Amino acid sequence: MQFAGKRVMVYGAAVSGVSATRLLCRLGADVILFDNNTALTKDDITDRLGESLNFRFITGQLTDDLLQWAQLAVVSPGVSLDCPDMLRIKAADIPIWGEIELAFRNCRGRIAAITGTNGKTTTTILTGKILKSFYPEVYVVGNIGTSFSDIALETTEKSVIVLELSSFQLETIHKFKPDVCTILNITPDHLDRHHTLEEYIAMKERISLNQGKDDLCILNYEDPILREMADRIRQRTRIMFFSAKRELEDGLFLEDEEICKSSEGRLQQLCNINMLHVIGRHNHENIMAAAAIGLALGVPIDLVRKTVLNFKGVPHRIEYVANIQGVDYFNDSKGTNPEASIKAIQAMKAPTVLIAGGYDKHLSFDGWVRAFEGKIKLLILLGQTRNKIAKAARRVGFTNVIFADDLKEAVYISSLYAQPGDAVLLSPACASWDMFDNFEQRGNLFKEYVKELLDKQKGSSETAD
Repeated sequence: MQFAGKRVMVYGAAVSGVSATRLLCRLGADVILFDNNTALTKDDITDRLGESLNFRFITGQLTDDLLQWAQLAVVSPGVSLDCPDMLRIKAADIPIWGEIELAFRNCRGRIAAITGTNGKTTTTILTGKILKSFYPEVYVVGNIGTSFSDIALETTEKSVIVLELSSFQLETIHKFKPDVCTILNITPDHLDRHHTLEEYIAMKERISLNQGKDDLCILNYEDPILREMADRIRQRTRIMFFSAKRELEDGLFLEDEEICKSSEGRLQQLCNINMLHVIGRHNHENIMAAAAIGLALGVPIDLVRKTVLNFKGVPHRIEYVANIQGVDYFNDSKGTNPEASIKAIQAMKAPTVLIAGGYDKHLSFDGWVRAFEGKIKLLILLGQTRNKIAKAARRVGFTNVIFADDLKEAVYISSLYAQPGDAVLLSPACASWDMFDNFEQRGNLFKEYVKELLDKQKGSSETAD
């Protein structure tokens, strides 16, 4: 599509909207950036752009004049397609794209795309490292932070793009097609947006929507939803599985303590899990998915192995913070749903004080509490969901629950109840938006409060000396 002179409305002035505006201006489009927030000014947007570009900025109500003007709407992923403005845009027969679709139509090179309920960021970062060990032009973008649109025009035929995708971003693709993609797992999430699990599953499956016979989709064999999905996906593209529980004829799998790659009767050992810097079965799955992408894109297995063995994980995902008086503190702020938090709980080797609670995404917590399995000695709850979680805990028979008014108090309470040899784990099982800007802010504050405890302990030791 030619964008020069095309009338494009970018709906939403968040990160992806600003990036889409920048790209469209560089392509010569006639751009209006629209946002409902009347407190925003064009100077605010120009400051975030870092340059002066030719676009108009409108806030407030979406008018009929704007609908009549627009030939294309590029919509931020945070905007529900069911909201009144989106319904009006659809009724006006204006095509709706996401920023991912826009960037895809203006990039070159090969694409590795990663989605799933949990593990996306870890897998994306590791995939980027694996590909960078072999290819000179690798971009790691998408839901992970840097917008795809920010690098689209920099790419060349030699580029490899690693793209983390959320269900929100997949909702607005049309022709987007990755060369290799993976769906790591699917458990209920974002039902406040997608309403049903079936709709959420359908959004995840869209990652392979336009793949052909020469492309590849990598799936977790141990996820029953993905095994069923594979029957549909293999009608259009190739399938590869990975498994942490059984040997596969074609794919990556964990046998005893070795991650292996099997293909056409040939078996290769990738690494021993005891040599890894990351813990937990979920991380073994993330490693297999990332390794499968790297191998599929031609990275030699020796380089894949070296990168995997050097990988130390990502911030806010079972991140070790400190040991204070014999208690290990772990930051798992990225555990923003029950299934992600279960993975962190299962990775704990010691009796654990768990800090949880946050924004309500209308998920059930009963199964999450059942996963405590004698590992969790105390549950400290805060945020919008604390009463809901406490009720779920009582239903399941777990009654050792304390409420905290904020995260700092929760960390302080944990220090009172954790004994030497125990662990304290922040793994909220909820989004952060009720009390924090994002999960990163929540995790950074947790680390700050733990550091305050550590400094206080050091000060007490020096006084005693």
